[in-house]
Amino acid sequence: MAQDKDGNWIERSFEVFPGGSLGEFNLPPGLSTVLSYGKGSRIYDVFGREYTDYSLAWGSAILGHAHPKIVQAVIKQVERGFNFSYVTAQALELAEEIRRVIPCAEKVRFAASGTEATMYTIKLAKAYTSRNKLLKFEGSYHGSHDYGVMSLFPQRLVGFPLAQPTSAGTSAALSREVLIAPFNDLETTTHIIERHRNQLGGVIVEPLQRCTPPEEGFLEGLREVTRQRGIPLIFDEVVTGFRLAYGGAQEYYGVTPDLAAFGKAMGGGFPIGAFSGKAEIMNLCIEANLEAENYVWVASTGGGNPVSMAASLATLQELRMPGTYERLHGLGNALREGLREILGDLGVTAQVIGDGPIGQVIFTGEKVVDYRSVFRSDRAKGRRFMLGLFEKGIFLNPLGTKLYLSLAHTDDDMDAFFERSREVLETMKA
Repeated sequence: MAQDKDGNWIERSFEVFPGGSLGEFNLPPGLSTVLSYGKGSRIYDVFGREYTDYSLAWGSAILGHAHPKIVQAVIKQVERGFNFSYVTAQALELAEEIRRVIPCAEKVRFAASGTEATMYTIKLAKAYTSRNKLLKFEGSYHGSHDYGVMSLFPQRLVGFPLAQPTSAGTSAALSREVLIAPFNDLETTTHIIERHRNQLGGVIVEPLQRCTPPEEGFLEGLREVTRQRGIPLIFDEVVTGFRLAYGGAQEYYGVTPDLAAFGKAMGGGFPIGAFSGKAEIMNLCIEANLEAENYVWVASTGGGNPVSMAASLATLQELRMPGTYERLHGLGNALREGLREILGDLGVTAQVIGDGPIGQVIFTGEKVVDYRSVFRSDRAKGRRFMLGLFEKGIFLNPLGTKLYLSLAHTDDDMDAFFERSREVLETMKA
């Protein structure tokens, strides 16, 4: 166990938390830490060490940490009450803004997280069609509920559309209700949809799957085949919403689903979730319809709480400022191009993928189009790269998934990131 000071922080963390973390941050004890505070693009641990943050609370702190406009809005609201579990002026204003800018959003409801939001969109789609099966894409993540983790990280590459639970404790019966398709393969996906069209209640997709962009025509084709077969199409915009564009992936890619789920960036770092879609589907959760066969129960104690609503309204106000998305995309393009240049200089075989202010390095020579092309990569090398960066003061998720950027990141931050990336890669080659 790493030697601690100031109260044995690391030892205490591993004693009380499984793996010493709140989840997913699989750091060895020698690199584990306990954070103290953050400001802008930087976070600081209890030992006084400084990190430049490329995790950003899994992408939720899109303005950076402790943005003054969010701080002011939250303090003002806290003094007026934390939660009422009912419509507030802030919730109404935010819902109206979502409906104004999100193409599919005829009706809106709030949840406490993106996991809740995707769960409810799935329930609504299945209730609307009175069909039990759901199609999702291999390697996609839709939250920690049972549907969300089906075939998330399958370690055996079985034939499509067979589903594999990534998490133990998942009902075996659910594996028979979930169909798995390969992302960016419209032909195989269409074949699965056609074969199961009479049992298929919905199709859910990350428009940008983890960091893999959609191939030209894929989302458009998926929209067309689901529309023709009367199957609700769900966009999981928890990552892409208000990040790729102010109108999310729907605006950015020009494809409108029937339902969509949101979270992360729209809260500016505060816990939040939202789901929206066609009124005829969303209205299935009206409580007056409790006795109806297709009524969907929706309830979230923290969903729509005025503190998160205030934080979101302040965040969106900043995101509406001129030049915001040009800046975010400029940072993302610089990140990806800078990494490609370093990899090329050093003769390291890898692909740099992503879109908008998101990037990822995949150590493979083949084009990355889906989960299996990532699975065939040198994932051990990817983890060494992530841990090497972490050791040099770059805070990120060591599972080697996404590198997130915020409006708080500066050109100096980027230069330092490239310098440390080069150092780590050179060490890995030695």
